[in-house]
Amino acid sequence: MAKKQADKNIEEIKKLLKAKKTIIGLKVTLKELGQGNVTKVFLAGNSSKAAVDDIEHACRLTGATVVKLDYPNSELGALCKKPFSISVIGVRK
Repeated sequence: MAKKQADKNIEEIKKLLKAKKTIIGLKVTLKELGQGNVTKVFLAGNSSKAAVDDIEHACRLTGATVVKLDYPNSELGALCKKPFSISVIGVRK
């Protein structure tokens, strides 16, 4: 069951990347959350506790959804075809 859900999340991220509806990075995502421009946030499995707390708090205030992935930030970077690790991916409205 968890494997099926993880695959759905990865497919959703791929579709959002193609549609250019993603925001990559903690600071930018937090800024966009504060402005109410984000509906969902994906967190890497090995995100720092401080980052997770900040994102969860901002999402509670704005009503955005938080999805914690089982994949580490290095795999999210590869998924997004970036040469660096990615811990936070936001989804624009």
